[in-house]
Amino acid sequence: MSLVIRRVTPEPVPPQARQHRVRMRDGVLLATDVYGADPESPAPTVLTRLPYDKNSRYVFFDRIAERFTARGYVVVVQDVRGKFRSQGRTLGWTGEVDDGYDTLEWIARQPWSDGTVGMFGDSYYGFTQWSAVSSQHPALRAIVPRVTCTNNGPGIASYDTGAGPQPLWLEGATYQAQVWTDDATYEFDVDLTTRPLVAAYDEAFAAIGKRSAGFDLVVGGIPLAPYNGPHPYEARPVPVLHCVGWFDNLGTAHMRDYTELARRPGWAAVQYLFADTIDHENYFLENAPVPPDADHLVDDAALERMLDSYTGPAVEFFDVFLKGTARPESLPRVRWKLGHVGWRTASTWPPPEATVTELYLADPAAAAGTVPGGKLAPDTDTDTDTDTDAADGSESAEWRYDPDDLVPSAAADTFMQLRDHVDERRTLDRDDVLVFTSTVSDTPLDLAGPVHAVLHVESTAPTFDVFVRLLDLAPDGTARLIVRGCAQADGPREVEIALGHTGYRVRPGHRLALMIAGSDFPNHLPNSGSLESPWLTTAPKASLQTLRTGPAHPSRLRLTVLPADGEGGDPR
Repeated sequence: MSLVIRRVTPEPVPPQARQHRVRMRDGVLLATDVYGADPESPAPTVLTRLPYDKNSRYVFFDRIAERFTARGYVVVVQDVRGKFRSQGRTLGWTGEVDDGYDTLEWIARQPWSDGTVGMFGDSYYGFTQWSAVSSQHPALRAIVPRVTCTNNGPGIASYDTGAGPQPLWLEGATYQAQVWTDDATYEFDVDLTTRPLVAAYDEAFAAIGKRSAGFDLVVGGIPLAPYNGPHPYEARPVPVLHCVGWFDNLGTAHMRDYTELARRPGWAAVQYLFADTIDHENYFLENAPVPPDADHLVDDAALERMLDSYTGPAVEFFDVFLKGTARPESLPRVRWKLGHVGWRTASTWPPPEATVTELYLADPAAAAGTVPGGKLAPDTDTDTDTDTDAADGSESAEWRYDPDDLVPSAAADTFMQLRDHVDERRTLDRDDVLVFTSTVSDTPLDLAGPVHAVLHVESTAPTFDVFVRLLDLAPDGTARLIVRGCAQADGPREVEIALGHTGYRVRPGHRLALMIAGSDFPNHLPNSGSLESPWLTTAPKASLQTLRTGPAHPSRLRLTVLPADGEGGDPR
């Protein structure tokens, strides 16, 4: 059957918006909508620059604009260079610093502008905010980046932690092929079983009649510097409201930005955190799995409900830093949701009362079996009935990597992790994964901060991937994701894997389950099992991985938890 490709073109400009063609310094014209402008009453502006069609239902800016203009803001929404109604070359993560500066300059000169601008938006249109920070235009007074990060670019690892190589995020490569080929967007299904895998994308480009330059950078492993100004960390500080999703596929990278800026002089004083139990597409844990009447991508009433929580924190933030109608001290420095419980506030993140505890991976011989598998134990001296590998008390377990039988991802589409919030019990029981579980507790365990896995691993392959998921194992046996992470290694070593930050209650009767695997498909590009490019291999090789535990090889799970005082719990 031939590949079916749908070309998505611009929706009509809504009647309440006026579209302008704004000239950039090189003469390229960018399509720009303005809502709520009144030359007789200059006001602060909320700017968004995005590549997803400023008039589409997917970004719903006609409805977002209603919420901001009702509070006295002008709203400006722009198609970035090379996308939809804007001119220029289509290559994401290029030109956004200069285009951001020039757009801010245009706004500041308009009669309806009071000269102050804030920026708002998700994902790539969070990255364009950081690009504007890099431009250091004086009109930019505050930003509200949502589910995003500063270090975006072709080939980004969704778990970007700055801690070394990672398996390639295959979803990100597909995004490049679908979004960054030309001014339109292309919807098509890629046959990810094709070998070599790059041929599946080549088929799509042949049908479209052109290639995505960004995708070719990903396949070639060619880095693209996203800023032609200073990195945002080194730029003039502006107030930032980081809107983070505990289940967002960019959440680890976003929290890296927050924690880094929160300890930098100048920046620290103007960092605010708003962390919700959402995924990248703004589905909520409390609705998951999401029924049709709560699905905002298809239901208009659900969309209206979602948009109130989506825009509300930004309106409050801009009232302080653009309008000055409220004082900075009226805003909590940290507002975060504890999953299955509700909202909390704190002076810092993690909360000051949180502590770090470690659970060691014990009884590894049982880890290759079905749940409960091995143990998550409070120390390395846990008694087991198994023989140790060495006089130092070390033990080991093996798991295989089979390119013809890949471990399924936690969700087929991690942008919508919570839409289905699948039960992963069948994955835990596979014989090519390791699983370790904690004991069942009759008190709650409240996770509030970063989670890491520290593993001693090796492989028969020259390079290998390690994927880790921490799941909530319920009394009925269902297992649902809390956090996840991955790393790529070569040779025997200790690997520290950041699983991200979370606010999550493990309820009484539940337990933690830690899963370790060698693949995560289709979210990540399968390893070639050799030094050959995984994009180009026609015969990927199987391998055998070994996990070592015990006093000499203390593989462990590091948690940040609230005290066991009735509001939190202790995993031991």
